[in-house]
Amino acid sequence: MTTILVTGGTGTLGRLVTERLRADGHDVRVLSRHTQPYAVDLREGGDALDAAVAGVDTIVHCATSPKGDEQAAANLIGAARGAGVRHLVHISIVGIDRVPFRYYKSKLAVERLVEEAGLGWTVLRATQFHDLLVMVLQGLSKLPVVFLPAGVRDQPVEVAEVADRLVELAAGAPAGRVEDMGGPEVRTFESLARAYLKATGRRRAVVNVPLWGGAYRGFRGGGHLTPQCATGTGTFEEYLARRYGGEQARAGSGRSRA
Repeated sequence: MTTILVTGGTGTLGRLVTERLRADGHDVRVLSRHTQPYAVDLREGGDALDAAVAGVDTIVHCATSPKGDEQAAANLIGAARGAGVRHLVHISIVGIDRVPFRYYKSKLAVERLVEEAGLGWTVLRATQFHDLLVMVLQGLSKLPVVFLPAGVRDQPVEVAEVADRLVELAAGAPAGRVEDMGGPEVRTFESLARAYLKATGRRRAVVNVPLWGGAYRGFRGGGHLTPQCATGTGTFEEYLARRYGGEQARAGSGRSRA
């Protein structure tokens, strides 16, 4: 078995990847900003990062942030080259080359750094996780009216299934850009919002609002979707049932009026 470093190993995806790799018998190091013994801010790099990658065969790069992803990737790649890392596996996002969204532009730049690093590499693009969609809907439903971007669809995927795929890729040889991974259903954002409201017992009006700008046009045009590669099986309703089973039961009995 190999020594594998998981960046962002305490996050939503990284934690599951770490658990599965260890269950398969790999020696796993977890890198995050606050977890010892490999507490490293990738945006700063330095000796602590060099120590984290020393003796590592494979890196699974799950760490991400709204700012600084490119610098973090550059530091990680530099340390990996110095340590002779054999394989760099990177999780990316479907549509980053089709939707002119600022964060997506940064993610595309990171992909290019990985491809040009001079290391063996694998890149998997996935659609949005159910967890992220719920976080967005939680924020939107704080008001009495839920305002949604008109005409936008989504294809959420179960994060555990993405973790399984990353573990499979990490255990194999560098494969370059592999097939995208998406959830089993392409849904209107309104249908997903109504499913969330039902599961959580919230009563809200839902209003679709036309927006503007290139990013909105890209999302409305489905640039972030991959229906031809819908390899996930877990649906949004199944995720909601696991997460909000208690709330759903109370809503059905009329006791929940959040």
